[in-house]
Amino acid sequence: MLSFEEKIAVMDSFPELQRKDVSLGRVNYHYEQSAFDKKMVGFHFHPNGNGFIFAGRFEGYETDDKGFVNVRDYNAEQLRTLVAESIRSLTGEASPELQDGEEENWTGPNGSSLSVKYEDDMWYIFAGLNLDAAFETYQEAFDYLKEEGFTRK
Repeated sequence: MLSFEEKIAVMDSFPELQRKDVSLGRVNYHYEQSAFDKKMVGFHFHPNGNGFIFAGRFEGYETDDKGFVNVRDYNAEQLRTLVAESIRSLTGEASPELQDGEEENWTGPNGSSLSVKYEDDMWYIFAGLNLDAAFETYQEAFDYLKEEGFTRK
């Protein structure tokens, strides 16, 4: 487990984050260039070891109901990776490595499935051969699928 000072040093190493000291010795970090209302990347880093990183716009981490991951037991590399992913997710341009014409599959409630296809600079969601939705960014498609209870296969 990193000390409070070590965690703060990792967070401070991201020049795009703005440090905000809050009550009880805690520190928050904001990403002011966020494309979304959500701007907080780091939340309540405390000398007792607790600290939280926002991961609510991407998969792979167990989050609380507000989308934050407790990083109390993270090492420096894990923390740095998560912070970079958090910032990237807030740019509004997070996208997978899909090329034009490629697709990815998602599974939803009751075993239903949808596919996301990138074509002509748009992100299309299909239910079989039927078009379900279209979005200008992958992040919009991702958010839609998550809200509907789908997960990537």
